[in-house]
Amino acid sequence: MKIMYFAWLKEHTGQASEEMQLPEGVNTVGELIPHITQQSTGHCAALANLDAVRIAVNRVYGDLATPITNNDEVAFFPPVTGG
Repeated sequence: MKIMYFAWLKEHTGQASEEMQLPEGVNTVGELIPHITQQSTGHCAALANLDAVRIAVNRVYGDLATPITNNDEVAFFPPVTGG
């Protein structure tokens, strides 16, 4: 699966995207996050406050309960504001 990070999440992780095999028993975005945060302190910091993070799976807004597979693209980004 492809995982993408935008804005300050990219700054914390040090990368715009990465490839990852879906861990055994992981079926949702919420179940994936603990595996991502174990990669580095930057990954942990990027996803520490999930209230400040939006999620998209295959370019469709989702949430922690959104199902995922190895063929998906999961994106994490801050809320978008206009003005």
